[in-house]
Amino acid sequence: MNWAHVHIAINHVPVIGIIFGFLLLLYAMMKKNEELKRISLVIFVIIALIAIPVYFTGGSAEEIVEHLPGVAESIIGQHKESAFSTFVMVEVLGLLTLGGLFLYRRPQNLSNWFVILSLILSILVGGLMVRTANLGGQIRHTEIRSESTRTDMEMKNGTLSKEQRKKEN
Repeated sequence: MNWAHVHIAINHVPVIGIIFGFLLLLYAMMKKNEELKRISLVIFVIIALIAIPVYFTGGSAEEIVEHLPGVAESIIGQHKESAFSTFVMVEVLGLLTLGGLFLYRRPQNLSNWFVILSLILSILVGGLMVRTANLGGQIRHTEIRSESTRTDMEMKNGTLSKEQRKKEN
């Protein structure tokens, strides 16, 4: 197992976790269940913690895959830029929810504005995560690349399907 494998193995957890946390928080808000709201916020804190090794294994993963055939440096660059902004935002969400859990640690109801802010921020972070994950997938999965991100090597080596080559010409 190398760093690229570790990066790929753990990067799915925050993406799935943010969706789960968002849905749980939305459900908790509809049911007015304070305990489920708190659990959702704890999930966001855990996701922020898991995002740390995900982000920091990315550089090592890049060193392993950047010279492999079919890997486009431009896609790696897009993925890195997206990963940085996503990392910053998920850490903001994690710190915000940790602060809220601390602020509202007594058995009182969480503030509505705080819960709504957490929900909105989780939507934003989820969107950023999905975009970053998609770009990361395109690094080695040429079949999901858009036509504008196909490499010259893919075109010359014939790694594109006949239909894809027709579209490119």
